[in-house]
Amino acid sequence: MQGEKFLSVGEDLSFDFLVIGSGIAGASLALKLAALGRVAIVCKETVGETNTRYAQGGIAGVFDQHDSYDSHTNDTIVAGAGLCHEDVVRKVVGAGPGAIKELIEMGVQFTPSDSKSPDFEYHLTREGGHSERRIIHADDMTGMAVQKALVEKLGEHPNISIFEFHTCIDLIVTDKACPDFSRNRCLGAYVLDEQQREVHSFLAKCTILATGGHGKLYLYTSNPDIASGDGVAMAWRAGARVANLEFMQFHPTCLYSSKEKNFLITEAIRGEGGILLSRKGERFMERVDPRKELAPRDIVARAIDAEIKKTGEPFVLLDISHKPPEFVRQHFPNIYATCLELGLDITKEAIPVVPAAHYSCGGVVTDTRGRTGIKSLWALGEVACTGLHGANRLASNSLLEGLAFAEFIAEDVNNLWSSIKNLPNPRVAKWQLGKACEPDEMTVVSQLWDEIRRTMWNYVGIVRSDKRLARADARIRQISEEIENYYWDVVPSRALIEVRNLAAVAALTIKCARARKESRGIHYSLDYPQIDENNFRKDTVLC
Repeated sequence: MQGEKFLSVGEDLSFDFLVIGSGIAGASLALKLAALGRVAIVCKETVGETNTRYAQGGIAGVFDQHDSYDSHTNDTIVAGAGLCHEDVVRKVVGAGPGAIKELIEMGVQFTPSDSKSPDFEYHLTREGGHSERRIIHADDMTGMAVQKALVEKLGEHPNISIFEFHTCIDLIVTDKACPDFSRNRCLGAYVLDEQQREVHSFLAKCTILATGGHGKLYLYTSNPDIASGDGVAMAWRAGARVANLEFMQFHPTCLYSSKEKNFLITEAIRGEGGILLSRKGERFMERVDPRKELAPRDIVARAIDAEIKKTGEPFVLLDISHKPPEFVRQHFPNIYATCLELGLDITKEAIPVVPAAHYSCGGVVTDTRGRTGIKSLWALGEVACTGLHGANRLASNSLLEGLAFAEFIAEDVNNLWSSIKNLPNPRVAKWQLGKACEPDEMTVVSQLWDEIRRTMWNYVGIVRSDKRLARADARIRQISEEIENYYWDVVPSRALIEVRNLAAVAALTIKCARARKESRGIHYSLDYPQIDENNFRKDTVLC
């Protein structure tokens, strides 16, 4: 710490809207809200470093003449294993084509159709769980194309201020900051400016959580380092409800490589004919499910996990080399180039893959307008539990959800705006440093972070049991106590804030998993291998 500036408390910053997160959900909503007032976007890294940026596959939407809203709705509900809220599914699916067209108008360069007389001018691919081709994409770099266009639009808007390398510590709510209020209301957030080492109170009439998920809770993940569950943890501490955190989706195919971490191999490879093989070259999905490689992700991930455990091999193989080389290079240029840099030519040889934590179907409970149980606080994207995904997300419905709920929340805020736009931001207590001191070393944080991730991977992973969950619960409780004791003795840093949030989400995830005495969707228990429709056809809600 020698030579660094000591942490201090900075000035209050007031805006009409505070958007925490800059992925497809937060950025899309910020652009819509900017028509009403001043928007602050807070992001831990640069504005372009988001989960969205790493999304390869695409966005699901009904465009083909052979497709229908009913078909997309049914595919979503089937994948969700009985827990999807049908009203939410229909609303999101119906909003899809219009939201995607907005991206096209914004300049997103989606892959054009390869047909000479297409019904739709863009190429539509198919992914696991979909009965039709309905995934619009930008080759295998859809998220990057979308994020680039959104960032450009954010930078051009005069009403939007972007705060990079700012980490939210906690939400400011009236129950704690102004206890005389009759109902818990969100006033903004305490935010750490990492570069200036100051804590500011960001005050706003409307606060929106768009912080993404918590894939970094697990040892192996496709998520970037920013995915540490901040939104869920902050909302829970503030008094919001959370639900369905037992449903962490493990993407079946992450690249197995010592040289490249977190590199996803898109599901679209299987959609375009890729097959899964054991190390001996035997196809195993046809023994597991009649849909073979196009089965929903939970089935494919468990099948790969079982194959790895049965054979003792560290990975399985995903083979697209039977397709023409030009087809592979054209449809998957980023994957082809990345693998080639690692000495792997996917036009000639199979790709080593393993499952990895990818997407959380649970989060902060919202209604169909994106409202949480705390007044003036909305949530959207992966941080939210809207009812769309149920017990398992259908592929490429995540970017769709972010776009759709940006529209729903913007409409809700617009309807409320005349009654709240002139409300003054109440005075709140500044962040209190107390007697906290600068930490003399950060090995404590890195050690606890590693223990959390290994505990979750070993005991709360793809396959669970009562015994494993009990072990995880005991260890996470102990780790959480260590973190809380340490947290209040030292000044906050991003790493400390993140590990505290990870511990909170780990505890909530285990609590949800222990409450569900069945196997449904992504949640699979050795002790309860069947679906129990009588007792568990419902969300796991924690209050």
